[in-house]
Amino acid sequence: MDWWLLVHGDSDGVVCGALAYAALGGGRIYFTHPAGLAEDLRVVEPGSNVLIADVALTGKFVEAVIERLRLLASRGQVVYIDHHPLPEGLNPRVVPGTFIHRLEASASELTYMYFRDRLPVEGERLALLGAIGDYLDETPWVREALKDWDKRAIYFEAGVLAQGLEGSRRMHDFKRHVVKHLAEWRLPSTLGELLVRALVESVNEEEMRIYVKKNLHILRSVAYVIDPPGSVPRAATYARASAGKPVGVAVERRKGLAIMSLRTNHPKVDLHKILAQLAGRLGGTGGGHPHAAGARVPLGSLEEFLEMLDEEVTRLTSSK
Repeated sequence: MDWWLLVHGDSDGVVCGALAYAALGGGRIYFTHPAGLAEDLRVVEPGSNVLIADVALTGKFVEAVIERLRLLASRGQVVYIDHHPLPEGLNPRVVPGTFIHRLEASASELTYMYFRDRLPVEGERLALLGAIGDYLDETPWVREALKDWDKRAIYFEAGVLAQGLEGSRRMHDFKRHVVKHLAEWRLPSTLGELLVRALVESVNEEEMRIYVKKNLHILRSVAYVIDPPGSVPRAATYARASAGKPVGVAVERRKGLAIMSLRTNHPKVDLHKILAQLAGRLGGTGGGHPHAAGARVPLGSLEEFLEMLDEEVTRLTSSK
């Protein structure tokens, strides 16, 4: 049977796709995200096998995703590998097929461990690139695996991959090319277009950082920027750092939606829990990791969302 590989489009997800592509001997590569997973699963033909990696289950769509997976699992194999917090109250046992879920490791690490017996030693190196790209490079496995490689070279390659993919947003055909390149155990830096995109993205990111400083909107506990000219997740980090606030938000206005990335370094703030509640109240979706998450709300509700977010973060960070 054919394999469909549904993965996230960042470096962690792309590495998952490459590891699976190599281990399974190929597959149809499809890039998706939490809000689109239920709909994207409909492209998978019943009777095919499907692997999903680095795509969070989100409350608003979880029932539709599970229903579709039940159908697919009744006629083929389903493997779901993820490291995001689950929707509140969801029992992992109800997810059809093989469901691998751990919060403390990258999806790349989990995917490598699942396919480890089918992969050469270069698979370990590739998994390290994904883990570093997702800021999950301090797990016991990563620390031990890094001893087998030159650390400076590994971090350089991880930077090329992460920066190059940031400069290739929504370029799905190019990202498929990257997956296949990596699945042949070739380094990111040997793909000329990816390397050039990484260099350009680094220059653009510095310009974006300066833009964020000049265009910040600052509330009591939240700093935000609208339509930054570059990586939205990184703009959220720079918004938080520039304003010295607990939470930074970067907003991209697109097709009637406010699509946001949020970052925090405050121990009392769990963005996943906050966004799942607040975005849901406004007819949107939200979630991710405790300190790095995303949300989508109708554009007309953006101001209300930011006000509610600021109130909740202020409450949490002011409490003893």
